[in-house]
Amino acid sequence: MKPERFIMKSPVGNIAATVSTHGLQELKQTSEAVKPPKTPFGREVRDQLKDYFAKKNKHFDFKLDLQGTDFQKKVWNELRKIPYGTMVSYGYIAHRIGKPKAARAVGSANHHNPLWIIVPCHRVVSSTGKLTGYAGGLDMKAYLLQLEGALLV
Repeated sequence: MKPERFIMKSPVGNIAATVSTHGLQELKQTSEAVKPPKTPFGREVRDQLKDYFAKKNKHFDFKLDLQGTDFQKKVWNELRKIPYGTMVSYGYIAHRIGKPKAARAVGSANHHNPLWIIVPCHRVVSSTGKLTGYAGGLDMKAYLLQLEGALLV
């Protein structure tokens, strides 16, 4: 079956989501018009994202179909363990995956994360607590952290 692609409106702009029979594959910002999901799984993804932005959902429980290297997947799986409303450093993630000197590589894996928000790379900051490197831009990273209560305005 061909993956389904739908587009939803969100407080950070329109989001294009791609879902396969194995799970959610990708989220990305788009300027395309809203296109509702056709499948029950697509509607579930959309509804959980809407609830996240409405502060009603702190954990996503649908299947993921992550596409990446073994190292990237290891990092992304560790990112999923970061609790809602908290921030950790790149070095912390590197240590957690058993590669304490790989903070930069963790940053690179974050940059290639196809499921921002779901795999919460926005919760990773520099060792000084500074907001750095986010594919959606630092304003979006700050918005998501403020939404979760991890960053005070």
